[in-house]
Amino acid sequence: MRFSLARKRFKDLTEQEILALAISSEEDDARIYRGYAENLREDFPDTAAVFDGMASEEDTHRKRLIDLHEARFGSTIPLIRREHVSGYYARRPVWLVENLGLERIREEAAAMERDAEAFYLAAAARTSDTATRKLLGDLAAAEAGHQSTAAGLTETHLSGDAQTEEDGRAHRQFILTWVQPGLAGLMDGSVSTLAPIFATAFATQDTWTTFLVGLAASVGAGISMGFTEAASDDGELSGRGSPWKRGFASGIMTTVGGLGHALPYLIPDFWTATITAFVVVFIELWAIAWIQNKYMETPFFRAAMQVVLGGALVFAAGVLIGSG
Repeated sequence: MRFSLARKRFKDLTEQEILALAISSEEDDARIYRGYAENLREDFPDTAAVFDGMASEEDTHRKRLIDLHEARFGSTIPLIRREHVSGYYARRPVWLVENLGLERIREEAAAMERDAEAFYLAAAARTSDTATRKLLGDLAAAEAGHQSTAAGLTETHLSGDAQTEEDGRAHRQFILTWVQPGLAGLMDGSVSTLAPIFATAFATQDTWTTFLVGLAASVGAGISMGFTEAASDDGELSGRGSPWKRGFASGIMTTVGGLGHALPYLIPDFWTATITAFVVVFIELWAIAWIQNKYMETPFFRAAMQVVLGGALVFAAGVLIGSG
C-alpha cells in the first residue's frame, strides 16, 4: 500500500511531466529493441536488423519529444519513469521474453506499440484540458506510426524467404532445446518407473507404500535425468541450446511421467488405484507417440508400436517380479 501511495496518478501529472514520461518511455523501448537485436543477431540476423531499425525510430521520436520539451519547458527534464506512475503500462524484462522463442519476441514488440498507443488514447479521453489532450493525442499518433514503421522495416529486412528460413531455424531450435529433452524425460519417467511402481503394488498391495515408492522413483529419476542432460552437452558445438533449459525440460517431464501412474495410488482401494494407473499409463504412452509424430515426424503407428511394446515389457517385468 505504501508503494502504491508513493506513485503518482497519471491524471495528476503536469504536461511537462507527461512529456518527460514519454521521453523516458521512448528511451526504454529503444534499449529493449536493441537488446532483442543483440540477442538475435547471431542466429536471426534479418530479424535483428528489424529491431535495430525500430530502435532507431524510437531514438528519432525521443529526440523530437526532447526538442518539444526544450521549446516549451527548457532543457531540464524531470526524472519520471513508468514505475513512478500508478496504472502506467509496464514492460517485461528482456530476459523473460528472449527465452520464449523468435515468434514470441516479435509478438512482444507488436504488443509494446499497441500498449503505448492504447494508453495515450485512453488518457487523452479522460482529460478536459485542451493542451494536454492534444499532447496525448500526438503521442498516440506517434505510437501508431511506430507500428507502421515496424511493418515497413519488416518488409525491407525480412523477406518472405528470410522469415521462413528464420522461423524454420527457430522451430528446429525449439525441438532441440525443449522437445527432445522433454520427450526423452517423459519416456524415461513413464516407462522406467513402471517396473518399481507395479512391482511394489503387486508385492505389497498397499496403495500408500506404492505411492511413496512411485513418488521417490519419479522425483529421483527427474533429478538424475535433469542433471545428466545438463552435464552431457553444453550446447556450444551441437547447437542444442542452453544446458539448463534442456536439463529443466528433461527433469520436469521425467518427474511428470512417473507421477502420472504413481498418483492413482493415493486411492485407498488397491484394485481401483491399479486400474486407474493402467488407464494413465495407456494415456502416457499414446501421448509420447503423438509427440513423436508431431515434432519428430515419426510415423504415428510406428512410434506407438515402439512405445507400447517397450512399456508393456517393463510393465510385465514389474508385475512378474512383484507377484513372485
